[in-house]
Amino acid sequence: MADNGGGDKLVYFLIGAGIGAVTALLFAPKAGSELRAEIADATRRGIDQARETGREVGTRANEYYHTGVDRASEIAARSKETVNELATRGKEAVEDLTSRSKEAIERQRAQVSAAIEAGKQGYREAKQADKASAAVEES
Repeated sequence: MADNGGGDKLVYFLIGAGIGAVTALLFAPKAGSELRAEIADATRRGIDQARETGREVGTRANEYYHTGVDRASEIAARSKETVNELATRGKEAVEDLTSRSKEAIERQRAQVSAAIEAGKQGYREAKQADKASAAVEES
């Protein structure tokens, strides 16, 4: 059974007190009209006390509800801030990685272009050297 702050204990106490009061009145040596009047008074007091207890429980429940709503709102706001912060960090990290990747690709492209140009130049020089050695051999 869940702990509800002593509400069950109070209800059991009130029931026991009511039963005890009725039993005491029934066995008391009094006239019937006096007994009925005392039973009616005890019943009214019991009803009044039950109403008051009901109001108190309702008030506490309302306070707990509002406290829960406030806490849930705070947690939701903090969560939203955290998600936004993480999204911003992630976006910055992706932008940084993209920028560094572009720079690395550009460096590689420049190196490949330089290597191709050097290969072409080497081919031209080798072709000219072959023509020159072929011309020397013919002469």
